[in-house]
Amino acid sequence: MAAGRERRAKAETFTARWKMQWHRVRVALRRSAVDYFRGDGPDWIALVGLLLTIPALMALTLANSVWCSPATLVIPIVAGGLVLRPASLLGLYATAAAALIVESVRLGPYTEGPSRVTPGIVLVVAACGFFGLLTAQFRSRVGVPWRRGGTMLFDLRERIRAQSELPKLPRGWHQEMALRPAGGQSFSGDFVVAARTNGGRTLEVVLTDVSGKGMDAGSRALLLSGAFGGLLGSLPPHSFLPAANGYLLRQDWDEGFATSIHLVLDLDSGDYELYSAGHPPGLQLSAGTGRWEEKAAEGPLLGVYDGGQFDSTKGTLRPGDVLMLFTDGLVEASDRDIAEGIDRLTGEADRYVAGGFHGAAWHLIEAVAKDVNDDRALLLICREASAPVR
Repeated sequence: MAAGRERRAKAETFTARWKMQWHRVRVALRRSAVDYFRGDGPDWIALVGLLLTIPALMALTLANSVWCSPATLVIPIVAGGLVLRPASLLGLYATAAAALIVESVRLGPYTEGPSRVTPGIVLVVAACGFFGLLTAQFRSRVGVPWRRGGTMLFDLRERIRAQSELPKLPRGWHQEMALRPAGGQSFSGDFVVAARTNGGRTLEVVLTDVSGKGMDAGSRALLLSGAFGGLLGSLPPHSFLPAANGYLLRQDWDEGFATSIHLVLDLDSGDYELYSAGHPPGLQLSAGTGRWEEKAAEGPLLGVYDGGQFDSTKGTLRPGDVLMLFTDGLVEASDRDIAEGIDRLTGEADRYVAGGFHGAAWHLIEAVAKDVNDDRALLLICREASAPVR
């Protein structure tokens, strides 16, 4: 009995040790895989997998070169260009070259029949390897692995959208914004930051147009939207644009200017101030007259020179009034000046006076500047007709 218990103990000990070792191997593989797909770990897993595909493809080619052409070696080469680092990629290319040599020797000269290793196949494989190496070197220089490049771009786009969300307004007010990047891209040089300050009684909105358009201006728009969002509400309204101007000047960008318009709206009385930095004027619709009035404030471009003065213009939104802020991409074009574009915008906006401006922002962009190759943004703030005057 003692001998049986000893054998069972040894067996249990062996089983426990085997399970423990297997668990450690699984954990190590899982961690390596997670680090790899996050871009933080070595690429040996992908390298081993691709190296194993080369002899497999070579064997299939030698067995039936009609269905598995020697050109199939471009598959691991292209995949390697996407997932491997340049040093690992050279090892993969050397293995693929050796496989081509073996296939050429075993299949015979290409002049003896089809499905041989022809000069054209060699050129195609070499060209794929060359472009794959360029891609790998670019990723290595940028420091962004392919597995996270798309994720980072998606995160950039979502951060810009999140920072452009408008705060909820009290009853009696309606607001909406539409943004359309140039060329149908996901990134725009136009952005909005907004906040309710002064205990929620004041709405501050900043609409900015960064120089450039589309993806070229997207990264700068993200940086500026974060900085402007931190400044908004932290400074008195009259100090915001001077602080923003100083921030742009410190960046020392080659193409670093921007236009901006800053709205400070009292949600109780409807009184507002507009500060502008080289931005197109705002437009106010008066419910009493049915006419649009330009609200233009004076101020230089942001990021051009220090010490600029930003003067405000004042107004009041009464029940039924509408205030419209926009970027120059909506009203400027190569074949018309800004005055003509504003006339076209107000003419189209008149169609929504009777039925209300709910859902009008996007439709106005579509009607006025659908095919313009520039970033376009439009912000509407409406005071409902039933809102009481205080």
